[in-house]
Amino acid sequence: MVDVGPCGPLQEMELTDLTIDHVLLDAPGTSLLVFTSVGCASCRVARRELPVMPLCVDRLCWIDAGDNGGAVQRYEVFHLPAMFIVRDGQFHGAVNARLLAGEINHRVVEVLRREPDELP
Repeated sequence: MVDVGPCGPLQEMELTDLTIDHVLLDAPGTSLLVFTSVGCASCRVARRELPVMPLCVDRLCWIDAGDNGGAVQRYEVFHLPAMFIVRDGQFHGAVNARLLAGEINHRVVEVLRREPDELP
């Protein structure tokens, strides 16, 4: 069984190309890294809805895809919003889910079952 985060109030952080590695490597627990863009309607929904969802992660880490092309390239982001799981400094992979708490939590558990890798 995979131990997931607290399913409670989420800490939120804004990351950039300059801070992403440092923060994700040092952050204990599970981070949901979410790439968004100002001009993306689905991203605006994600920004509004994800913080109030009962997600089983410790924090939401937001990164603006328009201003942080290095991270977009390294994480191979092809669509927005794009979500990834990082736990205790290790990369577990993409979370492919609709913006529904139950579906996201289910996918998070699946992703955490994978062998972790180094951050991209």
